Amino acid sequence: MPGTDSDADTRTDSDTVRGMADRYLYVVRHGEAEPDGNGLTALGRRQAELLGERLRDVPLTAVHHGPLPRARQTAARAVAARTATVPVHESEAAGDYVPHLPERSELPPQSADLFLRFIAGTTEEERERGPGLARSALDLFTGPVAGDTDRHELLVTHNFLAAWLVRDAMCAPDWRWLGLNLCNAALTVIRYAPDRPAGVLTLNDMAHLPAELRWTGFPPELRAPGI
Repeated sequence: MPGTDSDADTRTDSDTVRGMADRYLYVVRHGEAEPDGNGLTALGRRQAELLGERLRDVPLTAVHHGPLPRARQTAARAVAARTATVPVHESEAAGDYVPHLPERSELPPQSADLFLRFIAGTTEEERERGPGLARSALDLFTGPVAGDTDRHELLVTHNFLAAWLVRDAMCAPDWRWLGLNLCNAALTVIRYAPDRPAGVLTLNDMAHLPAELRWTGFPPELRAPGI
């Protein structure tokens, strides 16, 4: 009926989303890296190429990557086979850093000691820089976009930021980036629509990788057997 609260809510929602479109964020951890953590191994290079084949038909409008060589090389190989040029941007916010350092009170009692040991080696510089970069990443890479055309963006990053973005999409507590693990060159897709919460469409998808290239960079004890 005209004038009901539900109609008023609908009009408000329409006003909010008008002029906005979906963002599809394709989040990828870099390919397998050399022991020094810089460039890619031969396996990592192949993982990146296969990722590019998987994404060949995705209408990417931008590629973002962190400043470290393993992320830069993964991004370059992932777009190398494309006939059309895609803008590629290097960003500190897409880099390798600790996004949030929780206090013990934030953590589940049964796993607090485990997680606090894990982040104990974080330097003072990392503690100062990480949270600010994490906020910048949310500003730069998440949320719906202005206009009437959906945007598809590839983000080649590191495990910590990939986990942070999944945590944010699920509206989980800040500490919950801990314990989320992504494989090298696995694909996670997050949709940001103007009229609903963010949705994780696929997580840690390795369908583009043959068995011998899967599960690298992932804790062996957490691997799903037979997959």
